[in-house]
Amino acid sequence: MIFLCAIKLAPDSIFETAITLFQRGGMVMWPLLVCSLIAAAQAIERILCYTRERTADALAGKNMERIFAALALGHFKEAEKVASETASGGGRIILAGLRQRDVALRDALTAAAELEIAALRRGLTVLDTIITLAPLLGILGTVTGIIRSFHMLSASGAQDPAAVTGGIAEALITTAAGLVISILSLIPFNAAVSIVRRRTRGFDQLVHRVVVTCERGGSNGA
Repeated sequence: MIFLCAIKLAPDSIFETAITLFQRGGMVMWPLLVCSLIAAAQAIERILCYTRERTADALAGKNMERIFAALALGHFKEAEKVASETASGGGRIILAGLRQRDVALRDALTAAAELEIAALRRGLTVLDTIITLAPLLGILGTVTGIIRSFHMLSASGAQDPAAVTGGIAEALITTAAGLVISILSLIPFNAAVSIVRRRTRGFDQLVHRVVVTCERGGSNGA
């Protein structure tokens, strides 16, 4: 577990300590481990996705200028051709709109923008679920551990309370693990939400700009 790295131990003993704490945490540590792996994989996948989108936008800058220059002159076929060669979210949105320009330009642009936004949001529900689920699993592990500790206390007739308190301390491992997984998942989740919101505003502005430019250039013909 990632939180175990915070323990000030020699590098060669960290792994052994992690295994020991994992075993002491009980069965609930297994679903917590699954949650941590899923969250890490999802966060990495989103980072790669947003990096690709950002790179595509940077490379598509000149093409976007050509598209709007063609639209302003009413050269819709040329704009559609350039848009088809533009591998970015903005290019795909414009292409979808121009293909239905004579029917419902704004509706087509909006629908394409929604598809792009949905792709950007993919996987965020998983992270959001883990943010909520991990602490609950941690608490569940702690509760079951405390129940087990008090059962031991009852069985031993209070002869060794130190063993019981030690068991309670170990039961808290799952709560700590769940909280750390939740916190570390929250960071990429909030970053992703911020990116999606920013891209949504950008797509809204793009749709408006395309509609206005097409209306102004429409009198020039295709």
